[in-house]
Amino acid sequence: MTVNRHEGHDNRDDAKETGRLEAFSDGVYAVVITLLALDLKVPHVHSGTDAWALAQALAGQWPSYLAFVTSFFTVLIMWVNHHTVFKLVHKSNVHLLFTNGVLLMLTTAVPFTTALVTEYLRLPGAKIACAVYGGTFVLIAAAYNVLWYCVSHDRRLLKQDAPEHIVNRITRNYRFGVPLYLIATFGALASAYVTIGICTAL
Repeated sequence: MTVNRHEGHDNRDDAKETGRLEAFSDGVYAVVITLLALDLKVPHVHSGTDAWALAQALAGQWPSYLAFVTSFFTVLIMWVNHHTVFKLVHKSNVHLLFTNGVLLMLTTAVPFTTALVTEYLRLPGAKIACAVYGGTFVLIAAAYNVLWYCVSHDRRLLKQDAPEHIVNRITRNYRFGVPLYLIATFGALASAYVTIGICTAL
């Protein structure tokens, strides 16, 4: 009976530990998505102009909309992936905590790189801006692979009932992230729109 109570206590501690990590991560993703919206600016037109001037000003901000939609859905998919992974996690350790922290640090850079693309997409610096944008997602994809390795290696942090086919599918799918985003990053050397197009497609 003593052992059973102790095991129950450990299980509650594990659930509490991973719960705090997930709650903190969810908060970071929520802040990142909110910051993306702050880059959408209200255009200023002369008060004496007609409605068409406002329409033109709004249309002229299309790089903001493109970058916002691409980044929003990318971060959304990142959050969904994060949620999917942690549904399989039984407990955390120091390696997972720090790896998750690095992943969140890289994620918080997305609003900056999005603003960079918005500002320079129609200027000579567009290729550099888009290369930085794609490069950020290369690092994030790499961080996801490290995070998943920490969780799945020898199934050390996975729940005992985590389905093997789901574990294998995640492992397989995560292998594509880094090379695809590398293609998007180096695609900026040809055209900034190659990077944006690939990132949007992904």
